[in-house]
Amino acid sequence: MTKIRPTESSAQDAGPMTAEEIRRGARAAAEDKVAKIKAWPDEKIKYRDVRPITDIKDMYESSVREFADSIAFYVKDVIGGPYRGITYRETKTDVDALGTALIAMGLKDSRIAIIGENRYEWAVSYLAAVCGTGIVVPLDKELPENELNYLVKNAEVDCVIFSNKYEKIFTDSKRSGDNSLKILISMDAEEDNGDRLSLKGVLNRGRKLVSNGDRSFIDAFIDREKMSILLFTSGTTGMAKGVMLSHANIAENLMVMITLVNIRPEDIFFSVLPIHHTYECTCGFLVPFYRGAAIAYCEGLKYIVKNLEECKPTVFLGVPLIFESIYKRIWTQARKSGSDKKLRKVLEINKKTKKIGLDLAPILLKKVTAVFGGRMRMMIAGGAAIDPEVLKGLKAFGINALQGYGLTECSPILAINPDHDPRDDAAGYPPPFIDVRIVEPNEEGIGEIITRGRNVMLGYYNNPEATAQVLKDGWLYTGDLGFIDQEGYIHITGRKKNVIITKNGKNVFPEELEFYINKISFVDECMVWGADSEDGGDTLICAGIKLNGDELEELLGTGYSDKQASELLWKEIDKLNEGFPFFKRIKKIDIRKEEFEKTTAKKIKRFSAANKKMHGA
Repeated sequence: MTKIRPTESSAQDAGPMTAEEIRRGARAAAEDKVAKIKAWPDEKIKYRDVRPITDIKDMYESSVREFADSIAFYVKDVIGGPYRGITYRETKTDVDALGTALIAMGLKDSRIAIIGENRYEWAVSYLAAVCGTGIVVPLDKELPENELNYLVKNAEVDCVIFSNKYEKIFTDSKRSGDNSLKILISMDAEEDNGDRLSLKGVLNRGRKLVSNGDRSFIDAFIDREKMSILLFTSGTTGMAKGVMLSHANIAENLMVMITLVNIRPEDIFFSVLPIHHTYECTCGFLVPFYRGAAIAYCEGLKYIVKNLEECKPTVFLGVPLIFESIYKRIWTQARKSGSDKKLRKVLEINKKTKKIGLDLAPILLKKVTAVFGGRMRMMIAGGAAIDPEVLKGLKAFGINALQGYGLTECSPILAINPDHDPRDDAAGYPPPFIDVRIVEPNEEGIGEIITRGRNVMLGYYNNPEATAQVLKDGWLYTGDLGFIDQEGYIHITGRKKNVIITKNGKNVFPEELEFYINKISFVDECMVWGADSEDGGDTLICAGIKLNGDELEELLGTGYSDKQASELLWKEIDKLNEGFPFFKRIKKIDIRKEEFEKTTAKKIKRFSAANKKMHGA
């Protein structure tokens, strides 16, 4: 009988344990956790029908047993075509076939990278790679060729499964011999060729192996404590770090986060955020799969409204930019059509009727809710802070809009607003078994946010120095600054490394100033930073600002000049400055014509010299 090294669940025992003993120990631990959740002494923890899971494989297999004939994915076979449903049972057949084939190809315990658009083949490849074959390495589809080559080499990737547009990149990379690449698999190719295999062919070979009794993947043992997922962050300051996650990290996060938001088997999740990001992968893929819900893949950002109408989802995960853009678009269209006053009146009426338990939004706001497909019940913002007014506005339209807080290093959820008691100005509330503290708070209670829990990463790949900087005595130091209010909600004020320290020792949080600048109706986006005055005796608060041409035309008329735009902007900035203490006041602005340099996660690169360049505005 095979003996396996002890893991956390067996650390008290004297010697090695069998795989079955470890499985039983992990199962007992998961059931104990669920029992504690059911008895958790906190009224915010409302949803306690949690299914115990030990790892991602256990989650996926138990979901298939429970929801076999339910739709797991809605996909399009051709761009612009209709959505087609794929059941949980059909998904398992494909996952088992691919995993079995990968093991038969010699990829057991290998690193398998996946890159491509949000699609069914990506999800199947992920589950096949991580649920018994080896270590999955999701890659960012927006990265340039040189960075992809660097990551493949650095992560010691043996196999890449990719969509069509990346074939040449990885074919050239494999031919170079400068890495450990052995096998390339195309999601789109119809047949194998000399350089790569087709996913269709690999699946067919896997199905034959399974039908002939090959259970190497189906019966594979999962070591839930070791690195099984390697994710590269898209930082705003330099080269990406590899975050090492285990099955236990993900399974624990899945079980606790759903205690704060109600995810139902009848839900349809709308998948638009890049799936390689932990937010979308865990919350927009693994969460619905765990709960028996369905996932509908968006064809791309420009198809959001069209696809929403087609698949009529009920849950939408997005970043603030997406939600704010849709919200602004609704009001812009209302203003252009002359119906904005009528819409405000309807919202005011509904606000009053809701106080007596009568929500008229489904009746009075059908045209507005149709923008979201007509059945949307919950929208969750993550990745950055969202304007609370947008959340309030979406709620007024009859959609429960929330925000959450997470980091790749936390698998990713650290906190989320309870859907039954959200705070629009808060980042979220910590689920059970996730501890959050504030260290070194100032007189306002603002300090660095630290956390600990089974969702916290194992460390940074091949980077013990960076790991030691953030993992201390079991706590992850997030680098985020904020405070915890009296009810336990977390509020984020900014990033520790972004704080501007003035010459007289005052702290200025650029995120705070950016929040107010972005509320100016004709501002698209902005970035705030500090710069020395010409004599070096003071710190000047500077702001780079990109304006919205359409909004300016409405205010200034067509053919407006740069001078007119600058004068109008300064009027608004002066109004803001009146409400700020002197050391926070914006002294210089730069009106940008071009986009800010951004990461692939569409976050502005704060420390880019190009983003701080002044153009003389």
